Amino acid sequence: MASLKLKVSGMHCGHCTTTVERALKKVSGVYGVSVDLDAGSAEVDFDGKAPAGEFVEAVRAVGYSAEVAA
Repeated sequence: MASLKLKVSGMHCGHCTTTVERALKKVSGVYGVSVDLDAGSAEVDFDGKAPAGEFVEAVRAVGYSAEVAA
């Protein structure tokens, strides 16, 4: 089990959070996603096999900016 936190920019509403959540859940090995609109973040629980870049790219592919949170 692994967990990754992303900083997500460009979200403005509940639809945005749903879009980001759906995109992250499509990455292979993901079993949980929590997106926080107010904090501009997403936390992903996954099997540890996918590289962080896959999650960043999944968010970018649906129109938002993302980076791994420090």
